[in-house]
Amino acid sequence: MTSTTHTPLGSQTPDAPGPADATAPARHWALLLMLSGNMLIDALEVSTVVVAMPSIGRSLHLAPSSASWFMTCFALGFGGFILPGARLTARLGRRRMYLAALLVFALASLAAGLAADPFTLAATRVVKGVSVAVMAPTGLAIIANTFADGPARRRALAVYSLFGASGFSAGLVLTGALTLTSWRWALVLGAPVGLLLFMVGLRLIPGDGRKAPAPPASSGPGSAAVRAWPVIRSALGAAAVNGPYWGFLFVVTYRLQADHGWSPLTTGLALLPTSLPLALTALASGRLVSRFGPPRLITAGSLAALAGYIWYLAGDGRASYLSGVLPTTLLVGVGYVLSFSALHVQAVTGVPPHRQGVVTGIYQTAVQIGGAATLAAVAFTAAASRTAALLVVAAAAAAGWLVSLAGLATDRVQSNTAPSKTAPSTTREG
Repeated sequence: MTSTTHTPLGSQTPDAPGPADATAPARHWALLLMLSGNMLIDALEVSTVVVAMPSIGRSLHLAPSSASWFMTCFALGFGGFILPGARLTARLGRRRMYLAALLVFALASLAAGLAADPFTLAATRVVKGVSVAVMAPTGLAIIANTFADGPARRRALAVYSLFGASGFSAGLVLTGALTLTSWRWALVLGAPVGLLLFMVGLRLIPGDGRKAPAPPASSGPGSAAVRAWPVIRSALGAAAVNGPYWGFLFVVTYRLQADHGWSPLTTGLALLPTSLPLALTALASGRLVSRFGPPRLITAGSLAALAGYIWYLAGDGRASYLSGVLPTTLLVGVGYVLSFSALHVQAVTGVPPHRQGVVTGIYQTAVQIGGAATLAAVAFTAAASRTAALLVVAAAAAAGWLVSLAGLATDRVQSNTAPSKTAPSTTREG
């Protein structure tokens, strides 16, 4: 769905020591609700264009392949600015950057709702992606620096993750309802909500205070080069989860609305089985990864999603909702539940604490850019043949499954050669 919620519970490492008291005051929980509310609209933004895309295309006289760029532009803005945004935040401070990004997000939402041409709308999508690239990791850093390490921080991260995982589901339904009146209402929604959160954030978001000293340039053999293969494997795997799903949504949304005359709201409700299981299981994701280990969960999740796409492809899109779309969405939903947090845990496990932020940035950049590239390929192919577009979806998912098999084999070899090695604490929850 989106990598904005790819940080598993308990894996976030603070940039500076948290408060000494184990019991967080009420002001901290108010701050958490503000940050979580913003995370909700960030995640909602990813699904906003999915259901509204056919209506936007008709209004602006765009072919489906051109309308898909409104999804792609957001992903490019997000993926392209994660690492530069982190450097800017380190220089200017979390509070200043978070509030600035939130205000820009709200203004860009207003501009999107008023856009009279596709170029303006595409530009606002890029700007909103850039804003989320700043807010998502900065919000996590603020939480880690506000709540003491232990139960308080784990509860805070659980709430934050739950809001993020629920955002995509909420976006499908809310956008569908608003698009019944006009797709512009769906795009402008972030403006009043964002401005409200900005006003609350002015009072609640703390200053940065004394910054933690920068880590040494080198702290031992291999510290400059962080375990490249697990990071690459995780990035490719996550791109192969997001990309095919976006491509599937593109094909199915147009089929349900253009071919079958379904309303945007009905379409949004029809797609809920994909994202709702992830929202319902978000709080248990850490325990799931800790019990079974990332490689096995990623392999099982990739296979479930691939099976769903093959099921839909076998019907060539002509099957009914109950026999075609629903089984696919359920299987893809299972795939997300199994692999969503596991991919990020695999990327950061064994990485020194002061390098985890860099690795996470690289990982999320690859996820967004890879997803955008897959969607562009699917949209381009769909202009010639829907079946060919579905083949691209299945092929990308199959590539992800093959990468997961390689990871599983590597994990088994390492387990056999080092049987006494214990799992790192970053995969544990509670």
